[in-house]
Amino acid sequence: MSRNKKALIRICVALGVTIVTVVLEYTISLNKWIALSLFAAAYLVAGYDVLWKAATNLIHGKVFDENFLMTLATVGAFVIGEYADAAAVMILYQTGELFQRYAVGKSRRDIAALMDIRPEEAVVLRNGEEVVVHPSEIAVGETFVVKAGEKIPLDGVVSKGECNVDTSAITGESLPRRVQTQQSVISGCIDLDGVLYVTATGTYDDSTVAKILELVENASSKKAPAENFITKFSKYYTPAVVALALLVGVLPPLVTGRAADWATWSIWLKRAMMFLFVSCPCALVISVPLGFFGGIAASSKRGILVKGGNYLELLAKVKTVAFDKTGTLTKGNFAVTEVVPQNKRQQILELAAIAEQYSNHPIAVSVCREAKATCEATVTEIAGKGMVAETKNFTVLCGNAQLMRDNGVQCPEVHHGTVVYVAKDGNFEGYVVIADEIKPEAKEAIELLHKEGVSTVMLSGDKAETAQYVSDLLGIDECRAELLPQDKVSELVKLKSDKNKIAYVGDGINDSPVLAAADVGIAMGAMGSDAAIETADVVLMQDDPTAVSTAKKIAKKTLRIVRENIVISLVIKFAVLILTLFGILDKLLFGLGMIVAILADVGVCVLAILNSMRAMLVKKRIKA
Repeated sequence: MSRNKKALIRICVALGVTIVTVVLEYTISLNKWIALSLFAAAYLVAGYDVLWKAATNLIHGKVFDENFLMTLATVGAFVIGEYADAAAVMILYQTGELFQRYAVGKSRRDIAALMDIRPEEAVVLRNGEEVVVHPSEIAVGETFVVKAGEKIPLDGVVSKGECNVDTSAITGESLPRRVQTQQSVISGCIDLDGVLYVTATGTYDDSTVAKILELVENASSKKAPAENFITKFSKYYTPAVVALALLVGVLPPLVTGRAADWATWSIWLKRAMMFLFVSCPCALVISVPLGFFGGIAASSKRGILVKGGNYLELLAKVKTVAFDKTGTLTKGNFAVTEVVPQNKRQQILELAAIAEQYSNHPIAVSVCREAKATCEATVTEIAGKGMVAETKNFTVLCGNAQLMRDNGVQCPEVHHGTVVYVAKDGNFEGYVVIADEIKPEAKEAIELLHKEGVSTVMLSGDKAETAQYVSDLLGIDECRAELLPQDKVSELVKLKSDKNKIAYVGDGINDSPVLAAADVGIAMGAMGSDAAIETADVVLMQDDPTAVSTAKKIAKKTLRIVRENIVISLVIKFAVLILTLFGILDKLLFGLGMIVAILADVGVCVLAILNSMRAMLVKKRIKA
């Protein structure tokens, strides 16, 4: 039987005994000692574990915690003859604790379900036979088999077969991805409809799934400043309220000169007990970390892994996001990005392909891939300038501006990307721009950050003209180019300040130093370099820069919820404490002040927990 079920049974039994005893007291004038015995039995059933924890903590020197407060208050209630209140308070307290455990357990189960990506076994080919082993037993270079419905156990390269792969558990992307021979696959994804033979490129400990699980498991160990504040606050808050409760219970009878009047002592001791009930810091101690835990769970649902609540809080405060260019805002591969004039696009591409068709240079490959047709020609390479192609009917010049000038061809100056000028029989036809292709989501990513009031900067190692062109195209606020890795760190340090928290987004191994230097380092893509992922504070599992905005929105929402919890808890508690101190609570509620006091504590706790769980709710569009 689970712990929560046992606690629920205890609460129900204790509540039943208490209700029956109260009814008997009012109907048949139950004997005082029998009533005391029944209330004490209900009290012990509901709270024996609280008493035990308070005693053991006291022995180990840990005095001021919620167990001590509840024990002191309820035992005090028995001393002044408030037996029913003492039992009821312990039942209500345990009900609140049960609700807390359920909320924390649910959030942990949510993350566990999200991270249920660890394959328990794998099928490896050895000596021509399929052998079932644990994924950790597969060595680099061995081939394993993944059938429809199975999880991919290790990172690797497909050596045979093709299928659709569900990557949602890793990247948060709902659409399947088609993989085939020679393509890379990552562990934790699910084979939907085929058989794959995959060659392992790393061990299980180095696999994507192992790294993700490690990140999630360690996330809760890194506390946010708000969590640390609550821990320190409770350390001083609890002893202070115990001292105040002692003063409330002892000082008034002595000051008023009624030390010999037991009725006066009873009134003020009761108020002291109520003071202790209300002062319990449970709502803060539970709801604040639960809020950050919920934010981490919400991020995970979107394929965003945050390594701790501290980074979530920092991300919410980020005012500037710096981006690497290659592989982050661009795809990191050569492609035809522009043909001028556009109305002669195909003609220019085919002329360029005639000259480039025999070359293996990445620029030549990009041109030929775009062209639909070519023809035989005799091609001569002019070192450092380009190609001259002779066909039966015409001559093609294809190269840089210097090649054009050497042959008396006038051409415009173009300063972005790699420009391939094309001329036919001495007449300029146009030019093709070969550049690193910009990701389709990049412009939207920048626009979303600007809407959030976040400024953007590009830190690139590319030449200034190319970087500035991409920056202007995407609408980035500032561009700094021709930077070595150490230069990027220097530029980032210049941008940082106490008031301007800065995040850096990158994907390559050369980004590791600047990722570490940023207030929040964000690694782009599950297939990014291991060094970048290890160094980063936040890992975006999908290769989509708009996820940066999503992560910031979740962080802002989480921090807002945490702050709401702190304010709600403190305001309500202090209000009830003041009402208790002046005896107003009892007067307004016909002597039920003690029950209401504990209800106020449990109610605030439940309210804060429910508010914290809002952080786990993820919609398609998050409103910050």
